[in-house]
Amino acid sequence: MNPAFSVIIFTTIAGAAQGMVVALAVAVLSGVGVSTSFLSLALMVAAVMLLVGLGASFAHLGHPERAWRSVLMWRTSWLSREVIALPTFIAINVLWWLALRMDVNTMWLPLAALVLAALLWYCTAMIYACLRFIEEWAQPLTLVNFVLIGLSSGLVLACALGALMGEARFVRLAGPCALIVTLGAWATRMLSLRHNATLKHKSTLQSATGIKSATLVQKSMGMSAGSFNTREFFHGRSKSALRHVRLAFILFGFALPALLALWGVISGGALAWVLGVLLQIPGLLAERWFFFAQARHPQNLYYQVVS
Repeated sequence: MNPAFSVIIFTTIAGAAQGMVVALAVAVLSGVGVSTSFLSLALMVAAVMLLVGLGASFAHLGHPERAWRSVLMWRTSWLSREVIALPTFIAINVLWWLALRMDVNTMWLPLAALVLAALLWYCTAMIYACLRFIEEWAQPLTLVNFVLIGLSSGLVLACALGALMGEARFVRLAGPCALIVTLGAWATRMLSLRHNATLKHKSTLQSATGIKSATLVQKSMGMSAGSFNTREFFHGRSKSALRHVRLAFILFGFALPALLALWGVISGGALAWVLGVLLQIPGLLAERWFFFAQARHPQNLYYQVVS
C-alpha cells in the first residue's frame, strides 16, 4: 500500500494522546496523588494532540467539507465508528480539563476517558484488521500493536511531563509501566513482522488469471501508464529501503526508548524521559509508515509486479 502521511500522523499522534490520557485516568482512579496543574497541562497537551491528529485526517479526504457524512454508516463501518468515538473522546478530555479548572470533583470523567480511549483504539485498529484481503492486517496482533504502541508512547510522554513538573511519585509508579509496555510493544511488533514475513498469500498469479501453470510469469504491468491503481496501492520503494525503515523503527521506536526508560526508572531524572520522547516520535512515525507499506494489496499481482 502507499502510506498516506495524514493517516500516519493521525494514528501516531492520537495513539500517544490516548496512552497519556489512560495513564492519567488510571493514576487518578487508583488514588495516586498528582497535582491539578500537572493533570491540567497533560490533558491540554493530549487534547491538542488529538485535534492535530483530527486535522491531519481531513487532509486525507478528497472533499473535507463532506466529512460529516462519514458518520452515516456507523452500523457497518469501523471508520464511521471511529469518526464518532474520536470527537467524543476529545469532548470528554475537555470536560475533564474544565472540571479541574473549576475545582469540580467528577470521578466519572477519568473513567469515561478510559473507556473511550479503549473504544477508539478498537475502532481504529479494526478499520485495518477487518480487511480480510490484506492478510498483513487481518490478524489479532494489529489491535494488540495499536494499543501497546499507543500506551508506550503515551506513558513515555506522561513520564517526561511529570518529571519536568516535579511529579516524582507519578513518575516513580508510571516509569516501570512505561518500560514494561514498551518492551511488550516491541515484542508483539516483532511477532507481527515475523507473521507477515512467513505469510503464504491466498491470491497468486495463478488464482488471479485462472491459469494453472506452475511456471506462470508476469511480463507487463497491465497498462502503459500510471493510474490510480499504480499510485495508491503500491509505495514504489525498494526492498532495501523497506529493510532500512524497519531497522530504524525498531531502533528508535522501541530499543532506544526502552533503554532510556530504564535509565529514567533508575535515575528518576527528566532528561532520560525527554530524550525518550524525542527519539520515539520519529521511530513510531517510521513504524506506522512501514505498517501501511508492508501490506500487499492483491491487485498488485497485476498492476505492480513486473518480472
